Amino acid sequence: MVEKDLVGAPAPAPAPVPSPTAATSTAKRTAGLRRAIGALMARSKKTIPHYYLSTTIDLRAAMAWMTDANAGRPASARLVPAILLMKATALAVRDVPEMNGYVVDGEFQPSTPIHLGVVVALRGGGVVAPAILAADTLALDDLMARLRDLVARARAGRLQRAEMTEATITVTNLGDLGVDSVFGVIYPPQVALVGFGRVAEQPWAHDGMVGARPAVVATLSADHRVSDGMRGARFLSRIDELLQRPEEL
Repeated sequence: MVEKDLVGAPAPAPAPVPSPTAATSTAKRTAGLRRAIGALMARSKKTIPHYYLSTTIDLRAAMAWMTDANAGRPASARLVPAILLMKATALAVRDVPEMNGYVVDGEFQPSTPIHLGVVVALRGGGVVAPAILAADTLALDDLMARLRDLVARARAGRLQRAEMTEATITVTNLGDLGVDSVFGVIYPPQVALVGFGRVAEQPWAHDGMVGARPAVVATLSADHRVSDGMRGARFLSRIDELLQRPEEL
């Protein structure tokens, strides 16, 4: 017999209590991961001369296009704003290749393939940044499917070695947590990281008129040994240009 609560619905079964050994093991893995991340970020800040840029991007065209594209689709097949941002970033790299590659032994080694690292928060704590390989070549629906699969496998601990080692540029998106902007730390030996905040309506002046438009703050953290503010600004500008023509992504 299933016990009922006061309103007649079945009472939820008690949650399993993890054994002390399992809890200790999880805590140790989390602590170890945080130490590794901390060491990597300390190395990045110590050895990479970061510079930072940001811009606010009008997403009215992108959001309207996405709404039309999602019409009639089941929830499991719908696109999300992050996918448009990721694809625009991957395509922008083609025009500003200084953002894509590695510094090895003090020398920049540009990468022809564009493997987009994606920062994923793990349920037990900590983050990883596995790569979606050849992200610039994927259609939006394929990129969406790859992202869902990558996040699920990252949280299950089933990532492939190439996904963990071959990212050529990384994207982090904290918009779903309500963050307006994020200035990230570059994952060495990469040379750039792009951050996106939340998509929110903002006052926007256009042709002498002021209205509200959906917008996002995009930020760039880049390696001054490889590029400068002019190239970084061109890169963010190219992302903006691409998002004004979402049908071409």
